[in-house]
Amino acid sequence: MMLKQEMNASMRSQKPCCLHRSRRSVVKVQAKVNKQEGAPRIVRGKCFVTRDNIDTDQIIPAEFLTLVPSKPDEYEKLGSYALVGLPDELYKTRYVTPGNMKTDYPVVIGGQNFGCGSSREHAPVAMGAAGGQVVVAESYARIFFRNCIATGELYPVETDLRLCDILKTGSEVTVDMEANVLTDHSTGKTYDLKAIGDAGPVIDAGGIFDYARKTGMIKTSA
Repeated sequence: MMLKQEMNASMRSQKPCCLHRSRRSVVKVQAKVNKQEGAPRIVRGKCFVTRDNIDTDQIIPAEFLTLVPSKPDEYEKLGSYALVGLPDELYKTRYVTPGNMKTDYPVVIGGQNFGCGSSREHAPVAMGAAGGQVVVAESYARIFFRNCIATGELYPVETDLRLCDILKTGSEVTVDMEANVLTDHSTGKTYDLKAIGDAGPVIDAGGIFDYARKTGMIKTSA
């Protein structure tokens, strides 16, 4: 019931231009769009480690909000600016290497209150466009969490552990959302995650509207 209420709220509040998924049939990113129906939710790759209170202006600065995600070329460009607002003095490694369009880090590790700040759907969209697939954090700003589900761009996974103090940027990890475990392949250690729950199928489907159509919540024309 709670998820349905969140979905209804999201469908009322989200802008169709930001949620329309037709762009994904043209622009492919290493995320849910490549996930076969019924395939396990498992992401393996390098992780990019951030800290507490990563806000949406750090994820995608306001100057880039003029880019329209429904246009394939602008969607790609939006991804190239993902997390560009992080301070250089604290982040010597960039999430997307300057001059590139895609990130080398499909997994982002955060601390508390990831995605805080202003409400902008472009934040998870930019990370997804860059090739991000999953964020693992201690907690999220509610609107960012909702936008991840609404857009279907990222899996927002929670953990009780302070992984941003344990993992290092560049570490090879596997985020297994079936077993609810993150494995650090550099050490072999595993860390418990919270279940993605009912949000999983919505993100699998490509977001709120695609899920609503798939489940009959929104009628589609014959």
